[in-house]
Amino acid sequence: MLLEFVYPLVKYFTPFNVFLYLTFRGAYAALTTLLISFIFGPRIIEGLRALKIGQAVRTDGPATHLKKDGTPTMGGVLIIVSVIISMLLWQDLRNEKVWLTLGAFAAFGIIGFADDYLKVTRHNSAGLPAWAKLAGQFAVAIAVVLILYFSGEEGITSLYVPFFKNPVVDMGALWIPFGVILIVGESNAVNFSDGLDGLLAGLLILVFIALAILTYLTGRVDYSSYLGMPYIPGAGELTVFCLAAVGACIGFLWFNTHPAEVFMGDVGSLSLGGVVATISLIIKKEILVLIIGGVFVLEIMSVVIQVVSYKIRKKRVFKMAPIHHHFELSGWAETKVVIRFWILGGLFAIIALSTLKIQ
Repeated sequence: MLLEFVYPLVKYFTPFNVFLYLTFRGAYAALTTLLISFIFGPRIIEGLRALKIGQAVRTDGPATHLKKDGTPTMGGVLIIVSVIISMLLWQDLRNEKVWLTLGAFAAFGIIGFADDYLKVTRHNSAGLPAWAKLAGQFAVAIAVVLILYFSGEEGITSLYVPFFKNPVVDMGALWIPFGVILIVGESNAVNFSDGLDGLLAGLLILVFIALAILTYLTGRVDYSSYLGMPYIPGAGELTVFCLAAVGACIGFLWFNTHPAEVFMGDVGSLSLGGVVATISLIIKKEILVLIIGGVFVLEIMSVVIQVVSYKIRKKRVFKMAPIHHHFELSGWAETKVVIRFWILGGLFAIIALSTLKIQ
């Protein structure tokens, strides 16, 4: 919006040229979401508390979590609203990739909101039925992937793998189910990672910083050519979105650090997980995003392994899944688990970015 207003004035006042730079708009998009979080966060938390929108804690989890029962949840609304406002101010709204990203972000947020709302009104941890939640996720994922598939973008169905400069295969129509599974899987993986104070917000800050770097490089002909990456016209604008998400997650983390004043809820985790996968599909980093979000992969795999093992062997591999609860029940303090997982998340991000030069 600001870009549309300021751009015609450049010929009268050349310093307005700064609004054309992605780095400038991205930085101020992050600052905008951060300020919105700081200013309105306390009011939203008080509002959630007044409406008695509190988290229902599982009784079969770590005993230390029982005291968290009733803590305001659905704080992810703050992240979604702050990012959307920031995008309307700092984004180039003529970019179709921006609208697709925002659409996926909002749609997954709506699914998460419905799930959280049912949990709150029923006063237990059961929200939407599993089939309904998955049906909504698949519907959004199919819509996103089909829009990309029929966009006419060159090489949209090509699959790139770290350490290889050229695509390893053109998946053709098989890219559609692949993309759908990636989006649904990533949104659920991020959702499973939301179980300890500050854990998910901290991990997402690292993920979106890495994605901001990748979208910026992918959207520039010179840098992408030098690094042997596919050049995606218009992808650079997603840098603004990624940095806005970084600011929003930092602002949310201010209130979500231990002991948390508010929880993110599915409205935040599903929307952020879905948009991470959507961005990876747009910039052709479908495999690399699994490394960037390596902790999310570990979290969802621990759940899969636990379920399969119990179904087949009637035995559990972990004391509790997702795996962060296993370490809690093994005697690690909650803050120790969170900080160590942040460190692991940082290592995964560094490893992923290092592959750009090794191809």
